[in-house]
Amino acid sequence: MYRTKTCGELRLNDEGQFVTLAGWIQKIRDMGGMTFVDLRDRYGTTQLVFNEDADASLCEQANKLGREFVIQVKGRVKERSSKNAHLVTGEIEVVVSELNILNAALTPPFTIEDESDGGDDIRMKYRYLDLRRNIVRKNLETRHHMAFEIRRFLSEADFLEVETPVLVNSTPEGARDFIVPSRMNPGQFYALPQSPQTLKQLLMVSGFDRYFQIVKCFRDEDLRADRQPEFTQIDCEMSFVEQEDVLQIFEGMTKHLFKTICNITFDENFPRMTWHDAMKYYGSDKPDIRFDMKFVELMDIMKDSGFAVFDNAEYIGGICAKGAAAYTRKQLDSLTDFVKRPQIGAKGLVYARVEDDGNVKSSIDKFYPQETLRKMKEKFQAQPGDLILILSGDNANKTRKQLNELRLEMGNRLGLRGKNTFACLWIIDFPLLEWDEETQRYYAMHHPFTSPKQEDIPLLENNPGNVRANAYDMVINGVEVGGGSIRIHDSLLQNRMFKLLGFTGERAQSQFGFLMNAFKYGAPPHGGIAYGLDRLVALFTGLDSIRDCIAFPKNNSGRDVMLDAPSVLDDAQLKELNIKVDI
Repeated sequence: MYRTKTCGELRLNDEGQFVTLAGWIQKIRDMGGMTFVDLRDRYGTTQLVFNEDADASLCEQANKLGREFVIQVKGRVKERSSKNAHLVTGEIEVVVSELNILNAALTPPFTIEDESDGGDDIRMKYRYLDLRRNIVRKNLETRHHMAFEIRRFLSEADFLEVETPVLVNSTPEGARDFIVPSRMNPGQFYALPQSPQTLKQLLMVSGFDRYFQIVKCFRDEDLRADRQPEFTQIDCEMSFVEQEDVLQIFEGMTKHLFKTICNITFDENFPRMTWHDAMKYYGSDKPDIRFDMKFVELMDIMKDSGFAVFDNAEYIGGICAKGAAAYTRKQLDSLTDFVKRPQIGAKGLVYARVEDDGNVKSSIDKFYPQETLRKMKEKFQAQPGDLILILSGDNANKTRKQLNELRLEMGNRLGLRGKNTFACLWIIDFPLLEWDEETQRYYAMHHPFTSPKQEDIPLLENNPGNVRANAYDMVINGVEVGGGSIRIHDSLLQNRMFKLLGFTGERAQSQFGFLMNAFKYGAPPHGGIAYGLDRLVALFTGLDSIRDCIAFPKNNSGRDVMLDAPSVLDDAQLKELNIKVDI
């Protein structure tokens, strides 16, 4: 046996045992006559002792070891004279009597420690070394535990895990597909699935009733901190359900994960907010409700008062930062610079302080009497010591989005968005469709299989912009972690939807004929949801990016710098696939 114990297993009650350990060398300390080696494996770290008085040749051999050598040692467990409270094995050490070098190692290009000296690029190139760091390994352990608890919860709720194909047909609506050429069908291509959407609906037609899958999905889109070209979904579908059934099941699953992974209990039901209210009060369909600062609209009291910036605005609104009236001019200028950043795009920022006597001191008080400023204060329910921040613009939706960025920035600056607090929220009643000015047509806000609210179906042809979707998103701490809908299960209604989206009958039949035909054989009412596993793990582990909870992620250019992928194919492969590259 290479080992009888792991490096995280030994305790003081094991003193006197003769053990065999194996692992990687974390650190070597030559103390003159005594050499101490920290031996690490997946389970922890154990201190080894080589005593020159007991065995000089063995101690000399130990001094020739290097970091990340793979070794096996045999020795006896002994109580440490100088204990390390930061290690679970810190009360013991192993006095080595035999050393075997299993594999020598080059000096790694960065330190294998929680606080590494390696930058992102070098760590991604040597990801197999980066994965040895405790902090990264723990992220993947959390991911494993979450996947296990998801499977347990859904299995106990009578869901069946069913695998769906990875090679599917292309669906140009939405994000770009990754395309795979078919050698046996020249000139034809598979696509990698953006989601198993139509396949899980077919499983409902097949009578499987409750399906789930922890599945790889692929989207060829620009990357951000919460996106990767390949990502993992917790994909679910249920038959004979309404929206409330889906929300109850998956709110239960979310609470189960918080309890089993984080030991956090939610006793109350998660709040629900309509999409319209989310946009009105937060300027976002994924608001962070860990803190308040709802938007307050000021058009009725601030417009047409001689201040041209507000007089010409379509929207005037602001937030109230409790207790922030002491902000200095330098801090206020910093906030103004923040909202003027190109990615935010506001033209300026108006502020108002509520003073101890209840009066309001504002950057625009020469345009407004104190009576008007007091009315403004009352709309915010502001108290002495509070700071009011106001934005305006000629496009209401754009200005609300800018105000959302300001709200989140203030939440950060005031320490209101701590990583150890969680606020969960359902967003419901999304618009079914969104209008695109460039193409002059409607697009499905979610996907073309989302059912409209039953009471809004009569509006489809004459007032489609006001039709609400039977859709819902799970938002945690301002991050959309899941989304789904009740699906259209009637082929006539699905055809109306395709027509509204500009599909010809031929195109609808070509892309989705298999689904429409299946509906004709008795499709049950059904709906589902998909959670992003990567985003959930990142939230639970307090990560800013999903990359560190994925074993082998891509960089911001969509490249795997370790594998050097994507790469160029040789001419023989291209010829076999009937592909000509013209760059």
